[in-house]
Amino acid sequence: MNNKVTKAIFPVAGLGTRFLPATKSIPKEIMTLVDRPLIQYAIDEAREAGITDFIFVTARGKSALEDYFDSNPELEKSLFSKGKTDLLKQLRDTDMESGAIAYIRQREALGLGHAVWCARRLIAPNEPFAVLLPDDVIAGQVGCLKQMIEAYQSVGGNMVATMEVAPEQISNYGVIDPIENNGRIVTAKGMVEKPNADVAPSNLAVIGRYILRPEIFDSLKGQSAGAGGEVQLTDAICAQIGTGAPVTGYRFDGNRFDCGSKAGYLQATVAFGLARAELHDEFRIFLDSITHMQQVAE
Repeated sequence: MNNKVTKAIFPVAGLGTRFLPATKSIPKEIMTLVDRPLIQYAIDEAREAGITDFIFVTARGKSALEDYFDSNPELEKSLFSKGKTDLLKQLRDTDMESGAIAYIRQREALGLGHAVWCARRLIAPNEPFAVLLPDDVIAGQVGCLKQMIEAYQSVGGNMVATMEVAPEQISNYGVIDPIENNGRIVTAKGMVEKPNADVAPSNLAVIGRYILRPEIFDSLKGQSAGAGGEVQLTDAICAQIGTGAPVTGYRFDGNRFDCGSKAGYLQATVAFGLARAELHDEFRIFLDSITHMQQVAE
């Protein structure tokens, strides 16, 4: 059984309608937390985990993503001539060598499962691969995907990141129906996409990190639409249960921010801003002043 994970799929074809009008001209994945776009956090996490091949599932209007990971000789020359070596290093750290990124078009917005299926020709038989959703930004001492890959070496099969969520939020997620809990590893006997809280099998939500076997494409092929009228990746993973490869959830260590929502994006901006040593003190003073003004107003 091959458990080495070196390829990752990044579904980035979404329109980002919750962030209009900004996303009218800017891909959501290019929106920044402090000074790095969302996609950079996902790429950095994947690199830390040992990913060497990156597959972007894109759509029309996403050319800015391709430009972002390309080199910019004019800007590099300007920074070099001005002695701005720190900025030059940061800029070069965003470059991707030729051939490291493959771009696949999702011609129709048919859901996450369909987006993953679009990349099927770039995954070899018996080759596990990762899927990262850039909307989910996860901060931790060790990246979420690296944690998962280390655990995956022992369990194999299909693995999803999971975390406990409040009952009022459960209908926003795929949810694990657990059969066994073993520390950070949760063995699933089923998964349900976006259930109502009163019928949800648990409060363990699936978060946007996956390690999947290529057999998942068999389940995705010809799969009918599920919740929300879309081809759901959760349904395809659930179909793998009982086929000989386990389906497990991994309780990661870290703080997850849902940057697909405005509130989550703002929360992440505050958290990542405070985490920067050069910004912390000034930013903290500002936040304290805002809090004080609100208290006075009340």
